[in-house]
Amino acid sequence: MVKNIVFDLGGVIMTLSQDQAIERFEGLGLKDARQRLNAYTQSGIFGDLEGGRIDAETFRLELSKLVGHEVTYDECCYAWQGYCKEVPQRNLDCLQQLRKQGYRVILLSNTNPFMTAYTHSPAFDGQGHALTDYVDVCYLSFELGVMKPDPLIFSKMLMGEQILPENTLFVDDGLRNVAAASEMGMHTFCPENGADWTAEIYEYII
Repeated sequence: MVKNIVFDLGGVIMTLSQDQAIERFEGLGLKDARQRLNAYTQSGIFGDLEGGRIDAETFRLELSKLVGHEVTYDECCYAWQGYCKEVPQRNLDCLQQLRKQGYRVILLSNTNPFMTAYTHSPAFDGQGHALTDYVDVCYLSFELGVMKPDPLIFSKMLMGEQILPENTLFVDDGLRNVAAASEMGMHTFCPENGADWTAEIYEYII
């Protein structure tokens, strides 16, 4: 019986636009941004940031070296936040409804300090509410020091919540992430980026 629902952020709660993020990093002078950025798991300094191996200031300095001029913190925020295409109200309404129905709603995201500067601020939903107002708890890759689909990030989340995988539904648009969660015994649902999953999710929990 599903008691806990674990949501990915980008591609599920928030619709992703990888092209927009690439354009913004290219605008900063990162000519090979398309090769460096990935929709699901980052590598290089981008992966080091999301994996918690470097902090925001180190990323800013390293990106400045890559593009050949100093990049500001705000410019890094603007570029990273290019990944956010929209935050559909229907998704936020569904999260609130699931919580009212007694489900534990958990966020498990590969993300970084520049993205959370937006998602954890009142600007997130355009109505003065942060992402944290819509979920019970957040597990973030850069804070945990590990990224999906590494099994360790799922173990840390399960242990942190003291929940069983068989009582947990994992919702993510990344096939590798869903496969990793399934191997750990969780129920899984893999909607496409931007899809309306708000009705279909009930097929997995009822």
